Amino acid sequence: MPISAVKRDASVVGLEFDEHSLRLFLADGRELATPLEWFPRLRDASAEQRRNWRPIGKGEGIHWPDLDEDVSVNALLGLPT
Repeated sequence: MPISAVKRDASVVGLEFDEHSLRLFLADGRELATPLEWFPRLRDASAEQRRNWRPIGKGEGIHWPDLDEDVSVNALLGLPT
């Protein structure tokens, strides 16, 4: 009997913020929410500074040039970086 394999792709395709969280949208459809308290620079940043981000690597992380802040997706998922 064939078994369908789910292809996991943890590259970032989008993100958003709310008052308390950073939410990442991954290419494989997963969403990951993380407390902003973990990232004081992001927590204290303006909305404009938060909007100015870009993926790094092949979506393996996120960089905010205005804040000199980087976030690794694998680190958030508890995987080796």
